[in-house]
Amino acid sequence: MPGNGLWRTKSVEQSIADTDDPDTRLRRDLSTWDLVVFGVAVVIGAGIFTLTARTAGDFAGPSVSLAFVIAAIACALAALCYAEFASTVPVAGSAYTFSYATFGEFVAWIIGWDLVLELAVGSAAVSKGWSVYLNTVMGYVFGFDPAVTTATVVTVGGLHVDWGALLLVVVLATLLAIGTKLSSRVSMVITGIKVGIVLFVIVLGLFYVKAANYSPFIPPAQEAAPGESGVEQSLFSYLVGGEGSTFGGFGLLAGASLVFFAFIGFDIVATTAEETKNPQRSVPRGIFGSLSIVTLLYVAVSLVLVGMVSYQQLATTAKPDGSEDKKTLATAFALNDVDWAAQVISIGALAGLTTVVMVLMLGQIRVVYAMSRDGLFPRGLSRTSAKGTPARATIAVGALVAVAATFFDADKLEEMVNVGTLFAFVLVSAGVIVLRRTRPDLPRAFRVPWMPVLPLLAIAACLWLMLNLTVLTWLRFVGWMALGVVLYFAYGRRHSLLHKEAIKP
Repeated sequence: MPGNGLWRTKSVEQSIADTDDPDTRLRRDLSTWDLVVFGVAVVIGAGIFTLTARTAGDFAGPSVSLAFVIAAIACALAALCYAEFASTVPVAGSAYTFSYATFGEFVAWIIGWDLVLELAVGSAAVSKGWSVYLNTVMGYVFGFDPAVTTATVVTVGGLHVDWGALLLVVVLATLLAIGTKLSSRVSMVITGIKVGIVLFVIVLGLFYVKAANYSPFIPPAQEAAPGESGVEQSLFSYLVGGEGSTFGGFGLLAGASLVFFAFIGFDIVATTAEETKNPQRSVPRGIFGSLSIVTLLYVAVSLVLVGMVSYQQLATTAKPDGSEDKKTLATAFALNDVDWAAQVISIGALAGLTTVVMVLMLGQIRVVYAMSRDGLFPRGLSRTSAKGTPARATIAVGALVAVAATFFDADKLEEMVNVGTLFAFVLVSAGVIVLRRTRPDLPRAFRVPWMPVLPLLAIAACLWLMLNLTVLTWLRFVGWMALGVVLYFAYGRRHSLLHKEAIKP
């Protein structure tokens, strides 16, 4: 237990030893294939089904495919660092556990609190997207126009209550409490359907592509509309005196930072290391396998989407009831009078987004479980049920996600998730460099090549994407992290198991 106070570290050996505690032991059921399925299940969803059209229409135009490439490069660099850490420290908790072993308890708490922002809020944001598609499907069934009426959102006492998102969260929390292996099997079936729908979109959409829709590939920058400058523009454009982040170079960069949300989840593979039969081999393969598959699909779908319709037809517009009409992948087919295809896509999206929410919640539950096992959250949350799952942590996370999904706006949730995830990537990339220097003796089944060049490039790429998020998002992020610091000193520091051991007479 080197260090003291805020900077005391938890050794890799101690982290691994804790996995054998009979009261908190997780069942090792997962294979390499399970991890690839989890990765693809969580990543393919929001980006293709809900975010691609909005990014093209509001920020990047046809260059949305380039925005995906930029985001994928940043993710690939961070994935190298995650793979080395996960193969060296095969323990639940992902970036939290890695930070505890390298930077100390305070930074570990900060990154754990940050992962709450990434995973729990991410679950809520995608649940909102799922509800949008549920509204579309209900429109097909009951005959109302989804662009005019939002049936999945009701107003109660002045509050907008998204009952569709709430329903999804409750069902998935119950499934996760039953067992991780069952969750993997459900993911496998639904992911197969989802990938089939994506391939269907690519093949069918090619018949409706018009070359004229790709020009201009990067639309000229537009003057900011009222409310789109100041704190609503990207931090980078604000710092260099830009007027806004709609199209042009600033729009492309802002689009890359936004579609980064579509890649969130591959790091969740690392959170399941403790439940994997051979984590040293399977975790790196699961990370790289899932990331490679989804990047190819994302670029292909985005190219087809902006080729089918003008990017201007994908812009977000206002509904008569005051809410926003956000375009989706199905919109492109509806605008080409292929309504039956739009219906198939909407139904497939419901299945696809289901697995995204489920695996994001799975990752959040494992982080809460790891932090409670160390005493930074209440210890009772680390207790496992007879089925070997952290049932109490599942209930707590389910309740948190349900509140966020039911009452908060999806757009703001997505941007908050991005800044939190990129911050986690920065710390993990830096942590690989630190652990190589402090513990060169540790066995590493996977090693990041070209050390320390690639981790430094990962840090730079993630910081660059963070700069292209809005000023308001940064202000909210700082506020969230300040709250985390207060909670650490009020609860976490005093209840930490390492702290209790250090003050023993």
